[in-house]
Amino acid sequence: MPRKLGQHLLIRKSILDRIADAACVDGVPLVIEIGPGKGALTEPLLERAEKVVAIEVDPYFVHYLTQKFADAIGQGRLMLIEGDVLKTDLSAWGRAVVAGNLPYYITSPILERLFSLGEVWTRAVFLVQAEVAARLAASPGNRDFGYLSVQTQLFSKPEILFPVARAAFRPPPKVDSAVVRLEPRQPADFEITDRAAFLRFASLCFRQKRKTLRNNLADAYGKERVDAIEGIGRRAEQLSVAQLAELYRRLGE
Repeated sequence: MPRKLGQHLLIRKSILDRIADAACVDGVPLVIEIGPGKGALTEPLLERAEKVVAIEVDPYFVHYLTQKFADAIGQGRLMLIEGDVLKTDLSAWGRAVVAGNLPYYITSPILERLFSLGEVWTRAVFLVQAEVAARLAASPGNRDFGYLSVQTQLFSKPEILFPVARAAFRPPPKVDSAVVRLEPRQPADFEITDRAAFLRFASLCFRQKRKTLRNNLADAYGKERVDAIEGIGRRAEQLSVAQLAELYRRLGE
């Protein structure tokens, strides 16, 4: 079942403790855990947080967790939700830290779901594919910098905390992993009032990554209007989020 759902279970206790420590700085009232599997991370989270809400789509794991954490469930410290995280209202329990070992194939949709929560999430600590972690935290001019970097850095301040070897999982994945921490960022940081509209603009900028901003934006804004802007011959990956935001404003939002 876990193979079918694309879930590789992290089993190394030292790494699980480090993830829980990063999520529960100074203790937290509530942690929402995405994809607990057999509860390896759930356990250290329960040791550090007042309450954990664990969302698991696999009924086999839900049954397993119900038995493993019967005491914590009975005490009201653990709430198990059987369901798809992409269809679950993560704001239902109020402000919370979000943590988990994200299945590689739905990492981006989960991040989009997180960012749509507004001020409900207070921190996120995720175990993700190392390549994805690099893209989340990439700087302008780096080949990893792209739309996912802009989206992530618009809503958060990402930081790669440490790598995780393949041998720390069962079954071992075919790719390397890393733990990333996201701290929420305010809309005022980039003076963007409509972040959804800006992301549509950013998507246009990166539509064909190897092409210049001029080529990617000319159809949408008109060649004459675009050519009037200094530096439009650069590629989108060369501009920071703040510079893209300024370009967005100059083109009239």
